[in-house]
Amino acid sequence: MTEPNLIEAAAEEAVTLTSELIRIDTTNTGDPDTLVGERAAAEYVAEKLTDAGYEITYVESGGKDRHNVIVRLPGADPSRGALLIHGHLDAVPADASEWSVHPFSGAIQDDYVWGRGAVDMKDMCGMALALARHYKINGIVPPRDLVFAFLADEEAGGKYGAQWLVENRPELFEGVTEAISEVGGFSITLKDNVRAYLIETAEKGIRWMKLRVRGTAGHGSMIHRDNAVTKLSEAVARLGNHRFPLVMTDSVREFLDGVTEITGWDFPEDDIEGSVAKLGNISRMIGATLRDTANPTMLTAGYKSNVIPSVAEASVDCRILPGRLEAFNAELEEILGPDIEKEWMELPPVETTFDGALVDAMTNAVLAEDPGARTLPYMLSGGTDAKSFQSLGIRNFGFAPLQLPADLDFSALFHGVDERVPVDALKFGVRVLDRFLRSA
Repeated sequence: MTEPNLIEAAAEEAVTLTSELIRIDTTNTGDPDTLVGERAAAEYVAEKLTDAGYEITYVESGGKDRHNVIVRLPGADPSRGALLIHGHLDAVPADASEWSVHPFSGAIQDDYVWGRGAVDMKDMCGMALALARHYKINGIVPPRDLVFAFLADEEAGGKYGAQWLVENRPELFEGVTEAISEVGGFSITLKDNVRAYLIETAEKGIRWMKLRVRGTAGHGSMIHRDNAVTKLSEAVARLGNHRFPLVMTDSVREFLDGVTEITGWDFPEDDIEGSVAKLGNISRMIGATLRDTANPTMLTAGYKSNVIPSVAEASVDCRILPGRLEAFNAELEEILGPDIEKEWMELPPVETTFDGALVDAMTNAVLAEDPGARTLPYMLSGGTDAKSFQSLGIRNFGFAPLQLPADLDFSALFHGVDERVPVDALKFGVRVLDRFLRSA
């Protein structure tokens, strides 16, 4: 282990780095005309790594201000597979008028670091950057090569980040066999104040879909039987109100079995959604992994109130369980019918098992800092850059450890108002990651 005073200094620096990264606006709207881009944040990261002594790889991936930073720290045993620690620098938009603090202030107050990206995922970027600097400056050699990657465009699927790098610069990840990143390793408090740390082993697949209906344009004062807005609205309502079948995947069952072992709570399959509600705030995330979802998110049609448009469009966010794609497509066709045009961008599900030396190292690192806790696998209802890296044969986990207050509604902070991360949780995460990276 690192000397306590040195690792505590790294933990303090992680808080500062997270705050400073939040202050750099990296809003990703998904629209090239309105996004901000990651250039400034990537330059900040590159400067911090260069100052620590790294030779960085700085990759511009083709879009305006879309930048990625990658470094490799050689390990003691170069014959072992390397470990990838990756995080994205972009963040979703935020409306400052809705926030208690400015979303790009990076304010450190009330024992939290506040701002857009605080949990998604500039906290993990800050922890990883602090440890990368700490290891290089202090001459610490990990057991195997560590590849630190700070990436663009995750919030829009990674076209200019992980996906682009996998397709165009795969040599940067030569020898990488396993990876860790966001939305895992955080704690939930269960019965008798026992904490369980959820390690992400699976993700639903993503399909961002556009529906399009064509009709006959005309004057709004007349009778129209071929109204594109009406036809689209009816189709979107059918899809939005549809409930896909409940499916109990291995990842979800293993998580629920672990909770039963800790708490004694039952999760009968004939009332699985009702019993999952006992999990409190985390039930929204777990509940979303019990079935496929298709949520309409945007509608676009027309240009004047008295003109019936010839085209109407809707955007739908679809999340699909592993192994369900064929069945999902069949249901989709039945719901929408033949007259709805469809186009989409799709990213695959991710799934691995909760076993092996890497999982043991995660568990041991957590328990060293929180004796009496448990680690459990779970499926993420959203998606991460793991979807791209698995195409290189890399085994992926969500492990960005945070010890959270029992009453914090953590899942609501992702893309939410007043996004924030506890200062003590960040420091805890650095200590856990240090133990993990030095033993994995």
